[in-house]
Amino acid sequence: MNAENKRIVMIVLDSVGAGEAPDAAAYGDAGSNTLGHIAAQTAGFSLPNLARLGLGNILPLDGVPPAAEPAAAFGRLHEVSCGKDTTAGHWELAGTPVTRPLPTYPNGFPPDLIAEFERRIGRKTLGNVVASGTVIIQELGGRHLRTGYPIVYTSADSVFQIAAHEEVIPLNRLYEMCRIARELLVGEHGVGRVIARPFVGEPGDFQRTSNRRDFSLLPPAGNVFMRLQQAGIPTVAIGKIHDIFADQNIDFSYPTTGNADGMEKLLSALDKHPAGFIWANLVDFDMLYGHRNNVAGYAAALQEFDAFLPRLLAKLAPGDLLLITADHGNDPTTPSTDHSREYVPLLAYGLKPGVDLQIRPTFADVGATVTDYLDAAATLTGTSLLPLLAKEEA
Repeated sequence: MNAENKRIVMIVLDSVGAGEAPDAAAYGDAGSNTLGHIAAQTAGFSLPNLARLGLGNILPLDGVPPAAEPAAAFGRLHEVSCGKDTTAGHWELAGTPVTRPLPTYPNGFPPDLIAEFERRIGRKTLGNVVASGTVIIQELGGRHLRTGYPIVYTSADSVFQIAAHEEVIPLNRLYEMCRIARELLVGEHGVGRVIARPFVGEPGDFQRTSNRRDFSLLPPAGNVFMRLQQAGIPTVAIGKIHDIFADQNIDFSYPTTGNADGMEKLLSALDKHPAGFIWANLVDFDMLYGHRNNVAGYAAALQEFDAFLPRLLAKLAPGDLLLITADHGNDPTTPSTDHSREYVPLLAYGLKPGVDLQIRPTFADVGATVTDYLDAAATLTGTSLLPLLAKEEA
C-alpha cells in the first residue's frame, strides 16, 4: 500500500495525563495522575470503548479494566522537552522537542516591554500579573469596561494573554493587539504563545467566549508537518493545532468551539480527506476542567469522548492508522490549577493489535511513526514504532 492510500488520524486529548513523570517533583507535580485520580474519585466511572482499545492496560484505572485482547497497541510517552505546556507537548509529538525552556514571567512582564506594547496599541493596559483567566476578568472586568484598557496576564506557562470584552475591543482589534505582542515577544522574551481571551457579560457575571485565538512562535524545522509537505502529503489541522504550529505547512484547517464541535469536525474531515495526515486537538479537558479543578466535568468529558469512539472507528478505512494521545497532564484533583508533568497515554489502532509499547523515551516517537508510515523523510528526532506495529505476513 503506497502513501496515496494511507491516512493517519491523530487525536490529542488535551491534558489527559497518565501518571507522574520521573521528573514530576522538579515541576512541583509529584503524585499527579490525571486519569488515575479522576477514575478513583468518580463513582461509576467507565470508559468501555477506550478499555477495549487497551487504555486499562496502560495503567491501573478504576472502572477501566485491562482488556484480555486489546484492539490497539498501547503504551505511554515520556516527555523530554523543557516544560509541561501545550507548545512543548505538541512540538515534541511533532518530532521536535523543546530543548531550551521557553520564558515564563512569575512576576509579570518587564515594565519596558509593557510600555512598548502600550505605545504600539495606543492605550494603557491592566493587570500584568500571574492569574487565572476566569478570575482576573471578574477582578478587572469592570475597570476594563470603564477605561477600555485590555487586561494583560500570564500563568505558569510561557504565555502572554490579552483579555478584552468583545463590545469594548472588537475581536479584529484584539487579534491585532495579539499580533503586535507577538512581534515584540521574540528573542529572550519569545514566549510560546500570545493568546487572545475575549469575554462578554456584565460586572459580576463575565464569561469567556469561544473566540480565543493563539499566536505561536514559529515551530522548529524538521517537524512532521514540514516533512509531510515536502513529500506532497496533505496535512489537516482540527482545533488549535493550526495555532500551535503558526499555520506552517498546513493545507486545511478547521477551527473548533470545543470538544463536541471538534469531534464532529473530525468526522467531517474523514469524509473530505481520504489520505494524508489529520491532527485534532480536543481542548475542553484542559481548558474547561483541568484548569478549573472540575473533576466531575473532566470525567464527563472523557465519557463523552468514549461514547464518540464507535462513530469514529466506523469511519476508518483500510490503511488508516488512529493514534490517541495527549500533550501533558492537568490533574484536577490537586490544589494546583496548572498543567502537570506526566506521562501521556498512547493508543495505536489499525495495525497490529495488542502490542505493549511500554514507555517510549520521547513524545517524538509519534511524529517519527507518522512520517515513516506515510513514506516521508524522518522527523528531527524520534524512533518509529512501525517495526513493533507491523503485521506478520500471511
